[in-house]
Amino acid sequence: MTTMLLAKTSLGAEINPSGMAFALLGGTAAAPRLERTAYAPLAAGTVRSSLREANILDPQAFVERFQSAHNLLLHRSKRLSLTLPDSTGRIMLLDMEGRFKNRAEGLDMIRWKLKKNLPFDAADAHLDYQVLKIRENGDMALLVALVSRTVIGQYEDVLTSAGFTPARIDFNSFNLYRAFDRRLALLDDCLLIFFHNHTLGIMAYYGDIPEFIRVKELAGTEAVDNRVFMEINNSLMVYRERFPERNTANVFCCAPPDAAHAFCEMVAEAAGSEATLLETKTAVTPGDGAPGDQESLFLFSAAIGAALRSL
Repeated sequence: MTTMLLAKTSLGAEINPSGMAFALLGGTAAAPRLERTAYAPLAAGTVRSSLREANILDPQAFVERFQSAHNLLLHRSKRLSLTLPDSTGRIMLLDMEGRFKNRAEGLDMIRWKLKKNLPFDAADAHLDYQVLKIRENGDMALLVALVSRTVIGQYEDVLTSAGFTPARIDFNSFNLYRAFDRRLALLDDCLLIFFHNHTLGIMAYYGDIPEFIRVKELAGTEAVDNRVFMEINNSLMVYRERFPERNTANVFCCAPPDAAHAFCEMVAEAAGSEATLLETKTAVTPGDGAPGDQESLFLFSAAIGAALRSL
């Protein structure tokens, strides 16, 4: 009994206009166990994905659905990691000259460099960054994430007022990669191409460091579609032009179960290399109260990745 009471758990939640997906994990980061899942569909007009404007259009209905789904988890803690659609912010890979004296200086310098390219007012930008590596010429390679304070502030305020603590907030692309990180991190290089909630993502890693990221929302488009193929093909052309020395054979794909195999075939055609399907059911071990089949688990892929941040 004591072991059960002290066992560490971590909760991840994905929010998008169609619904809320929750994943409660136990175990360890090296051997995560899926304890429970919960899903709450959202009525049209409750939530939207917007880069500049508030996303939650009906806070009362949002909180009611959020609390109702959370109750299904039978989980007392209201601390969670939140994952949002990539269309609510921006991810950039950026090179900067020299070094930063401290993190505050880094934020100021990045904000200054990007001020003409920000998709919203600089004063409204919440910015975070990670130094990926120092190049041979001394430049820093940075991973930069941007989101409007209006957007992220509303999620924080609405959830906090309902008694929840959104300890970490980031984007679906990061969390989808994190869900499969234990496998992908073993490789020197890899290419992950995913289709999740009508969003296409192409992420190239070399030495466990991202060197190319392109994420695009394709509303109303299914995973296997000529538009999706053209986006993949064009993105890979840009990637190869930037990194002609890369020729990875480690191509992975992730897509809804009903289209997964056809999607992987399409990815393989665009990449010119066999594509390996990644399935959420291989990323976690299901507990007694959780589903274990891919058809049920795919919906919770990003939420699982978010929960892994705190496990």
